[in-house]
Amino acid sequence: MLEDKQRWNERYQENPMPDNVSVVLEKYIDNVNVGKALDVACGIGRNTHFLATKGFDIDAVDISDYALSKVKKSPTINKIEIDLDKYNITANKYDLILNTNYLNRRLLSQMKEGLKQGGVVIFETFIVAHGDFKLPTMNLDYLLRKNELLHSFIGLDVIYYEERIDTNLRGERIKVASIVAQKN
Repeated sequence: MLEDKQRWNERYQENPMPDNVSVVLEKYIDNVNVGKALDVACGIGRNTHFLATKGFDIDAVDISDYALSKVKKSPTINKIEIDLDKYNITANKYDLILNTNYLNRRLLSQMKEGLKQGGVVIFETFIVAHGDFKLPTMNLDYLLRKNELLHSFIGLDVIYYEERIDTNLRGERIKVASIVAQKN
């Protein structure tokens, strides 16, 4: 855990993340009942802060104490510093579970169970590009396969799903999958 924490702390310090809100979150937030939210791998809190302005009580989870130090102090934001390999999502607790630019397959089924009835998951992360864009090879454990995200949330009502070519924060072309799905 200490190695992961150091790696993420260095990453946030050396490559500061922008504070713009996730486009898919901004577009679909009106599909979510305001209540309890979980921001998985929240980083510096770009989406956490947005959710706070919308009236949510948020559990903001990340391994990086440096990133969490950038999350604003607020009575509606509960910062949780933990290795996500050890974190477990409480069943039937959340109106919204948000996951952007991070993949931990162990948490996928827990996300479905963690939603309250009517709760929504908004999930967006990278897909294996198989060298399509001549990017440095990433660990395939952290990249989705084609349609994997869609299959992971079978049983939920899909509001939106897309796999697309996009541009990352460094201006490189990448492949991304996004889903917005509701537990009914």
